[in-house]
Amino acid sequence: MNLPNKLTILRTVMIPFFILFLYTDWFHGYDKIIAAVIFIAASLTDMLDGKIARKYNLVTNFGKFMDPLADKLLVCSALIALVDLNKIAAWVVIIIIAREFIISGFRLVASDNGVVIAASYWGKFKTTFQMLMIIYLVVDLQFAYANVVGMVLVYVALALTVISLVDYIAKNYKVFLEGSSK
Repeated sequence: MNLPNKLTILRTVMIPFFILFLYTDWFHGYDKIIAAVIFIAASLTDMLDGKIARKYNLVTNFGKFMDPLADKLLVCSALIALVDLNKIAAWVVIIIIAREFIISGFRLVASDNGVVIAASYWGKFKTTFQMLMIIYLVVDLQFAYANVVGMVLVYVALALTVISLVDYIAKNYKVFLEGSSK
């Protein structure tokens, strides 16, 4: 098992610990900070495993399958827990998760037709803002305009989610309709 795959497995293993600290108060208010640190570390493994795999030609079928799955498990687990904790509206999370299902479906169809669809810049911006939003909501800072900052992060992440979906479909609809990207 190569290093990128180990990082992907580590990210998956970190999810229950993230959720555990998000829901507990064993450390008198520091649990949310610990949860945020775990989430940040898990997010960094996402960035690292791909860079290492591409740089050293360590791309594997396991990594192709597990990496996006681990990413979705991390983000979706966080978002669902944040709904449960009344930190984000369920309708926002439904849109975000629906986008992930749609993109996964597109990638599956593309893969069946031998087409690889790379992530776009919109998708990378979306992921970055989703992760910033999750971290901010987990830490739950208390200051004068904390709710406004949180709302801005939620709506920017939501807008980027929709924009990246539209961009993805516009660039790749032929894969779905005709089985090719041209």
